Amino acid sequence: MSKIKNIAVLTSGGDAPGMNAGIRAVVRACAYYKITAKGVLRGYEGLINGDFVDMDNQSVANIIQRGGTILKTARSVEFRTKEGRKKAHQQLLDHKIDALVVIGGDGTFTGANIFIEEFNFPIIGLPGTIDNDLAGTDFTIGYDTAINTVVDAVDKIRDTAESHDRLFIVEVMGRDSGLIALKSGLGVGAESILIPEKKTDVDELVKKLESGRKDKTSRIIIVAEGDEAGGAFNVGELLKAKFPTYDIKVSVLGHIQRGGKPSCMDRVLASRLGVAAVEGLLEGKSAVMAGVINRDVVFTPFTQAIKHLNVDDISPAWLKLVEVLAQ
Repeated sequence: MSKIKNIAVLTSGGDAPGMNAGIRAVVRACAYYKITAKGVLRGYEGLINGDFVDMDNQSVANIIQRGGTILKTARSVEFRTKEGRKKAHQQLLDHKIDALVVIGGDGTFTGANIFIEEFNFPIIGLPGTIDNDLAGTDFTIGYDTAINTVVDAVDKIRDTAESHDRLFIVEVMGRDSGLIALKSGLGVGAESILIPEKKTDVDELVKKLESGRKDKTSRIIIVAEGDEAGGAFNVGELLKAKFPTYDIKVSVLGHIQRGGKPSCMDRVLASRLGVAAVEGLLEGKSAVMAGVINRDVVFTPFTQAIKHLNVDDISPAWLKLVEVLAQ
């Protein structure tokens, strides 16, 4: 074990259900190993401003079931500058912090990696993002909750679609990754799923709708916000031009996908990784993300974790499954 006596934890970037479970696990692991824990308010911005709060077992009681993050989160423009990072480093020294746990996505880890290169400061990350677009873990914290939120919302939309014989185009989050669209689309029985990893062929989509069963009382198309077609509204306009007799509606789910109580899977994942992060720091690890692959905890360098998935990383079997089931 190292001489680490004080560990700070922060959440950065977009919030994700399960972040509070991760914070709780870090704080309670610190208590278990007789280490002082501190929280940093509002991510890297709070780190620069010295917004530290003392944390103990009581301070994280009854937060495992809460969405969002009790430490707040923010995107810091100043931390992207060397001067901003110098201020953050000085704050860590002033508050006698020996190591840091950061919970976030690729932007969070990119900033952490630069910080480590400049100041050789120990940092381990937890993958907190609903997009599930980080390498080095089967699932990111928040992904399971997000796709279940989408499924629940689209199930309700399906009721209206069937009642009115409508075609609904539903936009879900995923600027660079279509994994929310892919998994939730399969879960709701969507007729088509449009994702940024696969080139959108509007003519193919039109043919699919034309050749589909005529007795269908509802149709659902799931579109990731980063799809090259330009989002749900653009797809809606294209289809209205092709099918003027169709009753077409567009629904953008937006930020409801980020909120809500985390699922059991996200709570357990975040709890497991929070403890692993503290133990990893005590073992001398740094510049890595804690993740779970094939049920085992693994540590992946930040430089590898932040590589976005592309179409080659999405198994052709998944794309074939969409095609087979959308009949």
